[in-house]
Amino acid sequence: MAVTIKSAREIELMRKAGKILAVVHEEMEKALRPGMSTMDINRIGEEVIRSYGCIPSFLDYQGYPASICVSVNDEVVHGIPDKHHIIKEGDIVSLDAGVIYHGYQSDAARTLAVGEISREARQLIEVTRQCFFEGIRYAKAGNHLHQISAAIHEYAERYHYGVVRELVGHGIGTNLHEGPQIPNFRQKTKGIRLVPGMTLAIEPMINMGGCEVRWLDDEWTVVTQDGSLSAHYENTILITDGEPEILSIRN
Repeated sequence: MAVTIKSAREIELMRKAGKILAVVHEEMEKALRPGMSTMDINRIGEEVIRSYGCIPSFLDYQGYPASICVSVNDEVVHGIPDKHHIIKEGDIVSLDAGVIYHGYQSDAARTLAVGEISREARQLIEVTRQCFFEGIRYAKAGNHLHQISAAIHEYAERYHYGVVRELVGHGIGTNLHEGPQIPNFRQKTKGIRLVPGMTLAIEPMINMGGCEVRWLDDEWTVVTQDGSLSAHYENTILITDGEPEILSIRN
């Protein structure tokens, strides 16, 4: 997959896509509660996406049947919304969403607590989020891509968590998945040199137990092999001449 460098016009479109996606996540977080189904949260997310004149990135992408990936507890990513899957107090729910705005994509994920959750589950969510921020400390022009990977891995390792190997972050632009692939675990090579205008989706996927995962029979939903909880945190970022710009948050 080719790595694309965005023009000023393209960057502005991706900024707008990212700000809209941030609102989508805010609205889904406000709506999330015990007793609703994972299909309910998909419907809410899609309605917000379309209310801004955007297209859901995921709907029908390589055959995925929904607009929001809703992954609960031991589901790592790509959980398919289902009207019979009811969200319960104490669950942790990962919501992964993407929007297409005037042909440009933004991709972001959040793992949220439903009501009161265990201290261990809360720590997993917080550490996974922090893994992202540890990684983007190195997302600067002149650095190498795999410095981001190593920083994510090293932070998760402090807590003896499993870092998923089979799924990685990616470049993003007019396509949801562009080059480069961005592992969340330490690499033997440096990776490409980062330059201004690159737009990247960095997304730690961290398991409370081992790193091993498996796919369910639906061929989409990825779960932890050992049944442990998993969390996911993702933003679309821009490499600049200075600090990286997070495109998929409002502030």
